[in-house]
Amino acid sequence: MSDASSIHPVDEKLPVGKLATLGIQHVLVMYGGAVAVPLIVGRALQLSPEDVAFLISADLFVCGLVTIIQSLGVTRSVGIRLPVMMGVTFASVGPMVSMATMTPGQEGARLIFGAIIGAGLVALLLAPIMGRLLRFFPPIVTGTIILVIGVTLMRVGVNWIFGNPFGPTAPKLVDPTHAEWLAELKKLATSGGAAVPDGVVLGATVPNPVYAEPSHVALAGFVLISILVVARFGRGLISNIAVLIGIVIGCVFAAGLGMMHFDRVADAGWFAVVTPLRFGMPIFDPVLIATMSLVMIVVMIESTGMFLALGEITNKDVSQQQLTAGLRVDGIGTMIGGLFNTFPYTSFSQNVGLVGVTGVKSRYVCVMGGAIMIALGLIPKMGALVEAVPTFVLGGAGLVMFGMVAATGVRILSTVDFKSSRNNLFVVAVSVGFGLIPLIAPNFLMWMPHAIHPIIESGIVLASISAVVLNAFFNGFSVERSASINAAKLADSH
Repeated sequence: MSDASSIHPVDEKLPVGKLATLGIQHVLVMYGGAVAVPLIVGRALQLSPEDVAFLISADLFVCGLVTIIQSLGVTRSVGIRLPVMMGVTFASVGPMVSMATMTPGQEGARLIFGAIIGAGLVALLLAPIMGRLLRFFPPIVTGTIILVIGVTLMRVGVNWIFGNPFGPTAPKLVDPTHAEWLAELKKLATSGGAAVPDGVVLGATVPNPVYAEPSHVALAGFVLISILVVARFGRGLISNIAVLIGIVIGCVFAAGLGMMHFDRVADAGWFAVVTPLRFGMPIFDPVLIATMSLVMIVVMIESTGMFLALGEITNKDVSQQQLTAGLRVDGIGTMIGGLFNTFPYTSFSQNVGLVGVTGVKSRYVCVMGGAIMIALGLIPKMGALVEAVPTFVLGGAGLVMFGMVAATGVRILSTVDFKSSRNNLFVVAVSVGFGLIPLIAPNFLMWMPHAIHPIIESGIVLASISAVVLNAFFNGFSVERSASINAAKLADSH
């Protein structure tokens, strides 16, 4: 019989009560980020509230399933067997929103899930050779990409607060009297009057009363202030879940003011199986798969740093074989995500930090956290409750979540030598400029071939290509592997 002291803390099996308590902590830390992506993409696809709630449930379910695969391990080749919580990466949001905007509805969902499954397969195949690809992604490249991801996502948070710049919440609407006038002209044309030229549309000139409502803006500001106060004065777990606490506080006030309704929560059931392929067979578009594959490469670079950092925190050596086994789960989890109507998965760095804060290194804590996530995913009322959160409440939290992504990029870039290598300034400057093109001039591609639109309409992809090419032009590929790994360790953009 082996001595208990010979068991490594990572493999220690704690009492069930303690496992459950610590598992809930991990779930709380990642919950806000985990449910944000299905909300963003589901609403960008213009899906029904019921379908968005299903995306949330599916996301929670797959989060838990992939977490168990990663932490518990399936074989020696699948799963890193460290305390890792898996969740949807924000790096994938920009391209998915672009796809959703281009093709909304269930067809757009099928395109997105096809791209995700294809990118997951690419990631699975690339896992054994990721060490060789690190030289293409030194800190100047990863930092620039993450900075652009944060800046791009900030648009989502701002629109959550004020309203989308198009549709019912657009800043200006067509004057009703002008619409009546045009309708009357068309009616006269049918009875012999002058014909109205095809394609004539009225411009929006009347301010929209539901855009940037002062009460919505005030509540979003209150959520933001609540998060900052909790982050400043909270300690331990409380500080780590500041965003979640801010959202809960905002929901309480919104419900009290009659701005949040629970009708769909009441109608939702207490249990339902998460079914794959809810929206039909995925559509596998090669260009969209290539776009998402580029995102997955960046995600796997970050995961490499996360795994190595976690190895240091837990005093567990991470071999090349284990690293590959962990990266394989990024690919497998992403493929599972696409099949179950959800998104790309990677290790959540907030939870890596929680391991250091609590000092509990057992991977079975994350296994328990995964089981809790699966249970939450099987309760439709949880998905409906998250879907019921008003967008302006999420907007206050979005400024923090997405701003932290951009700040992480800045933190990685702070490790880059700009004094002796002034050419690095060109790499960042031009790449950020490329990344902002779709944000500032979304119609820039109107005369370009439609086949390349999915690639060039994503600022993240443009910035990634620019950063890799310019870095190769100015610096070559002689960067030390350790520099890329250290940059990845700083990335906590999920």
